[in-house]
Amino acid sequence: MERRRERRDYERGLPGYHDPGVRYLGAPAARSALTLRLWLAGFGLVFCTAAAVGLFVLVPPLAWFAWVLVVLAVGALADFIWVLHRKRRGEPG
Repeated sequence: MERRRERRDYERGLPGYHDPGVRYLGAPAARSALTLRLWLAGFGLVFCTAAAVGLFVLVPPLAWFAWVLVVLAVGALADFIWVLHRKRRGEPG
């Protein structure tokens, strides 16, 4: 059974999280852009929510498109929560 990971394990980077090109090109190991992903998920959440509410209120015939935006907003919320979890765990990025 694998031991429980600690904060410093995530700060160093987990094994297997690397760029396959490093063997051939000598490139540095890839790092996840968690902060950028957090901002993009937040923007998507705010934009999709506002657009969906606007379509529901102002253009009722386009309610089907508003529901599509609601689904996208829920996906952005799930991504936002997951990235927050990873950042609080101590992963770099």
